[in-house]
Amino acid sequence: MRILISEIENHNKQYYLLDSPLVSDATYDLLMDELIKLERETGVIFPNSPTQKVGAEIAEKLVRHEHRSRLYSLDKVRTFQEISAWDQRNRLSLKKLGYKGQLSYVVELKFDGLTINLSYDDGILVQAATRGNGIYGEGILSQIQTIKSIPRQIPYRGFIEVQGEGLMPLSSLEKYNRDYDDQLKNARNAAAGALRNLDPNETAKRNLVVYFYQINFIEGNSFNTHEEMLQFIENQGLPSFGYKKFVETIEDVVSEIENIKEMRKSLDVLTDGVVIKINEYEARHLLGYTNRFPRWATAFKFAAEELVTAIDEVVWQVGRTGKLTPIAIVQPVEFDGVTVTRATLNNADDIKRKRLTIGAEVFIRRSNDVIPEILGAVDDENIGETIETPTKCPSCKTKLINNGVNLFCPNTLSCVPQLTYRLVHFASRNAMDIEGLSEKTATRLVEDLNVHQVGDIYSLSYDDWGKIPGFKEKRINNMINALENSKKPSLNRFIYALGIGEVGEKTSLDLANAFGSFNKIQDATVEQLLEVEDIGPITANNLVDAFRDEHILNGLEILASYGIVPMVQETKQSSSSLSGKTVVLTGTLESMSRSEAKEALQAIGATVTNSVSKKTDLVIAGSDAGSKLEKAIDLGIMVRDEVYLKELLKTEVYNGLQ
Repeated sequence: MRILISEIENHNKQYYLLDSPLVSDATYDLLMDELIKLERETGVIFPNSPTQKVGAEIAEKLVRHEHRSRLYSLDKVRTFQEISAWDQRNRLSLKKLGYKGQLSYVVELKFDGLTINLSYDDGILVQAATRGNGIYGEGILSQIQTIKSIPRQIPYRGFIEVQGEGLMPLSSLEKYNRDYDDQLKNARNAAAGALRNLDPNETAKRNLVVYFYQINFIEGNSFNTHEEMLQFIENQGLPSFGYKKFVETIEDVVSEIENIKEMRKSLDVLTDGVVIKINEYEARHLLGYTNRFPRWATAFKFAAEELVTAIDEVVWQVGRTGKLTPIAIVQPVEFDGVTVTRATLNNADDIKRKRLTIGAEVFIRRSNDVIPEILGAVDDENIGETIETPTKCPSCKTKLINNGVNLFCPNTLSCVPQLTYRLVHFASRNAMDIEGLSEKTATRLVEDLNVHQVGDIYSLSYDDWGKIPGFKEKRINNMINALENSKKPSLNRFIYALGIGEVGEKTSLDLANAFGSFNKIQDATVEQLLEVEDIGPITANNLVDAFRDEHILNGLEILASYGIVPMVQETKQSSSSLSGKTVVLTGTLESMSRSEAKEALQAIGATVTNSVSKKTDLVIAGSDAGSKLEKAIDLGIMVRDEVYLKELLKTEVYNGLQ
């Protein structure tokens, strides 16, 4: 237990005082959980145990400030069963204490930043402080005054202390790392470092925000509910985060947490959980506090998104466009049941900025189920093996060219990864939809059958396909039929299949709707392309350059010689009944795939999204529809079946869709 206390105290110092944590939040929580477990088992609690205090000691470089009312931390739960147990304990305690009132809950986001406490006297901002150890904090008034959203004066004239969270938006972090050489590793440390920096000019550079959620001390006023208190905060002009939910049952709390799991993916600030509070102040007063936590509130923690691991190796991967991307092979770490062994690095400059070496311990983040990213080295002075930047393509050994911050292999004709990725993209479901042409098959086509252009696949004979291992009569016939069926693609699919830079599915559809034929798109000028909604200068120039490139023009001629003709379609009709409406598809459709249905709906002006919200206008539900259907019914959103969808599409003008 003494060893654990010493280790936790060291991590507290690194995290709270030096803004330079050595371990991830998940690892820290495991140490605390182990100490709490041992204290319960032995009945022994040492006076210096970190379970008996909040936060950390005060840094000497800032002026000490004493809070009028103690700032508490929050106890944590990680399962819905623990939430239920917390609720049952509170209800039992309140019953014993004779509480007769109602009990409801407030659900708020748990931000991952730095807790701050503002003091207003006679309406004037007189002090700002960090939480510190809950009793004493560090005065940061000069730093706080750089945040433009914080009012210097409020209407209320009594003395008041209001608590909030200082945060660096992810967009601000990205912009800062573009503009300045000193790279910030993550948004939490960036916010903490800014608010505790002795130079307010440095604080201002980081464009912080603060959201307020709690009044810890107020002179001459009181509240009956948390809802009243939040309304008071808003009335003072203090910024608060838009999301907050007031619910009646603990089951409603659980349901709201499920919604937040999806919502937080689109937020511009870091959240690591949900705060659950009892709304009624009378119940709060009866439940009171432990040495560290209010009994009337708890924090549900999401699975860790940031951990510490080490880099074992860096490999350079050649993409479809010839761009090389460094991939870090890391020691395995587990994110919510998913074992991660690879993480992306942007480019050679990114590696240098983050001071990464082979063997370095690094912070790795996995968010929203995307490819994990390395944020930076745990120790900037960590000495390891230098990560070498290649000068030749790792696949074909062609000398690389440097295009800005990225390396490219110029060998588009015979570099196997480039050809392979182009073939796979061309054949993908949302492009030419050639079923069975996998990455493995594409590699064999390039290496064994000497395929150098995507159009060459249409020239292959039955005997040619038979030379690929695993291709027997049935599989060969299926492939030949798939190729034949792909020869009359819709215009937008054909454009997307070409793999032109910055031209994705939506842009392809926008181009098809705007011009109607491939020839018109091919002949369009930059000025004409810029008239299409959401197409900017980069995309427009990419399109014009592509249709002047000899290799691409030659490839288009080869495709045309094999009868590949994109269908002509009429431009989107503004009178469509779904024009401008938001539609969600859920469940299994029998007459078409989900991607085909999405394409058809987009073609008549609908916006197709993946999640149901109050902004959704229509939900099309196929068989085995699940939670999206249930949510749509709860919100009173119009729900229709596949029969309705087919009848709807028949009445809309979209040439080629039946």
